[in-house]
Amino acid sequence: MPELPEVETIRIGLKSLIVGKTISKVNLINPTSFVNSQMEIDQFLIGSKVIDVQRRAKVLLIKLNNQHILMTHLKMTGQLVFDSLDSHFGAGHPNDSLIGQLPDKSTRVYLTFNDHSKLYFNDQRKFGWIKLYPIDQIDQIPFMNKLGPEPLAKDFTWQKLKERLLIRPKSYIKPVLIDQSIVAGIGNIYADETLWMARVNPNTRVNQLTDTNIKQIFESLRSVLMLSLEKGGSTDRNYVNAQGQKGSYLDFANVYGRQGMPCLRCGKPIIKIKLAGRGTHYCRYCQKIVRQK
Repeated sequence: MPELPEVETIRIGLKSLIVGKTISKVNLINPTSFVNSQMEIDQFLIGSKVIDVQRRAKVLLIKLNNQHILMTHLKMTGQLVFDSLDSHFGAGHPNDSLIGQLPDKSTRVYLTFNDHSKLYFNDQRKFGWIKLYPIDQIDQIPFMNKLGPEPLAKDFTWQKLKERLLIRPKSYIKPVLIDQSIVAGIGNIYADETLWMARVNPNTRVNQLTDTNIKQIFESLRSVLMLSLEKGGSTDRNYVNAQGQKGSYLDFANVYGRQGMPCLRCGKPIIKIKLAGRGTHYCRYCQKIVRQK
C-alpha cells in the first residue's frame, strides 16, 4: 500500500496537471469503485472545476469549485494515470508504455476534462475507491474523523508524538506507529526505518520508552519521511512524479527488505519477524528493547 510519501508524490504531480481543468464526463466501468449515484455525478461533478489537490494521511482529496471534494483511496493496488496530448503522468502505473492505451482491464473509473485530457483510476484488486463528498461533510466521515495528526505538520512535536503514543501504553511501538488513529500516513516501511534509525527495538512497549527514546523516534520519523519525499517514494516501479521519475527510496533503505544482510551500523545480520501480523525488519544487536530503571 502506498504510504504518506508516495501519496504526497502523486498529489504534487496531479496538482501540477489537473488544477484549472473542468470535468466534462465520467465513465464508470466498475460502479463499485465510485459509489455515488448518477444524479450526484450529474449535479455535482459534471461541469465542476478542479481548484486544488490535497492529501490527508494516505487519502487524496481533489477539491472542486462547487464545495465538493473527490476523495480517492488507492488501497493496495490503486493507481492514477493522467493522459493528454502533451502530458503523461503514470502515477502508479506499472508499465509506462501503456499510457495512451487506456482504459485497460484494470481501469475502474476515468474522468474526461474539457480539453479532452483524462484521469484514469486503475485498481487490479478493486479495494480502492473514489467518492464525492460535500466539503463540509469531510470531517464527519468516520474514517477521516479517526485519523491522527500529520507527522510532517509544523505543529507536530515530540511532545505531541508522546501524547499520541501513550494512548496505547502497553502495546509494542511498531504496531502503534502504523496505527492511523495515532499518527496518520505511516506504514510498514517507514516504521521499520524510523525505529532502526532511532535504535529502538520494535518489540519495546510504549510505556517502556523514555523521553529521549521518543525524541529520537520523532526526529528519525521526520528524517525518514523527508528523505523518501526527496527520492519520490519507496518503490522503483509503481509510483512516479510528474516528470516521470520513479521513486528510489528503497535504494537508501537501511533495514527494510534487508533481512539476512549485514546491518549498516553494526554489521550483524538484519532479521525479519512477524509483529502484529506485519513483516518487521530490525537489528537485534543495535536496536535494544528499552527497559526503564
